Amino acid sequence: MTEQDAPAHTELRVERTGTRRYTGRSSRGAEVLIGSEDVPGVFTPGELLKIALAGCTAMSSDKPLSRRLGDDYDATVRVSGDADRDNEWYPVLSEVLELDLSELTPDAQERLLVVVERAVDRVCTVGRTVKRGAEVDLEIQVDS
Repeated sequence: MTEQDAPAHTELRVERTGTRRYTGRSSRGAEVLIGSEDVPGVFTPGELLKIALAGCTAMSSDKPLSRRLGDDYDATVRVSGDADRDNEWYPVLSEVLELDLSELTPDAQERLLVVVERAVDRVCTVGRTVKRGAEVDLEIQVDS
């Protein structure tokens, strides 16, 4: 793959659109509404973190599941975790991947679940980042 063939880097930004209300945008045209819990119709930043984790788990498990169950399988990833407001972090994030494997034998179910867990552990960037921690650098640019 040449540099010309490589996908362009997606630029992400969050812009203030009102009191305690922001819009997250990507250079690919996607948008997400962000705000505090008292603002209707928005995700809080913590909810977006949890959704990113669940989405990454779902996408990381998609290939092995679709290979075994077909492209039309149903899956839901539920994610939860209460914030520790004294320390402003989420000490535990819990995920549940819901699947209907009733058409598989118990042995086939067990083998598939091992493959799915390995896939998520290996390629879910969000989960790997949360588990390992990431350095966050903040630069503040001021117009003078």
